[in-house]
Amino acid sequence: MIRFFVIVFLSVFTLAGCAPPPLPPALGSDGKPLPQVYRISQNGVVPEKELAKIQFRVLDSVNVLRAAAGAPALSLNAELNAAAATHSRDMSVQNRPWHFGSDGSSPLDRAARAGYPGTLLGENISETYETELETLAAWMELPETRSVLLDPKARDLGFGVFQEPNGKIWWTLVTGG
Repeated sequence: MIRFFVIVFLSVFTLAGCAPPPLPPALGSDGKPLPQVYRISQNGVVPEKELAKIQFRVLDSVNVLRAAAGAPALSLNAELNAAAATHSRDMSVQNRPWHFGSDGSSPLDRAARAGYPGTLLGENISETYETELETLAAWMELPETRSVLLDPKARDLGFGVFQEPNGKIWWTLVTGG
């Protein structure tokens, strides 16, 4: 009986090694892997604990980039977080990434409505299926969005996100001083 179990075990173990190798990721026309859906929400709502992790990952990453550029570190600001989150959801409703709200509001208007006492200095937005760090890397590639991240006058950061059921993510990052 033991011999039977040993044979079955060895047979199963041998067959397990016959599994085909995993497929390489699909590549786009630029030679880079095609994006995969990055799920952060449950029924369209990003859990608070996950949102906090995302915001602090972005803050830490931005501060590393700022330190390398000789700019002072930023702090998360609750009012700017609220303004950014509102705009991320609103861009989804409008189904277009742009800096104006469906009510015609500007980034300055949204920061003031959220109660931010400082001066809004810049806003970066994105519509993507990529992670927050991939999005941050994309912002660093363009002079206009990189200047928002590295502005030496900035002292505060707000970061908001909204994910649609299909996986599309709307990111908003705002800086103020």
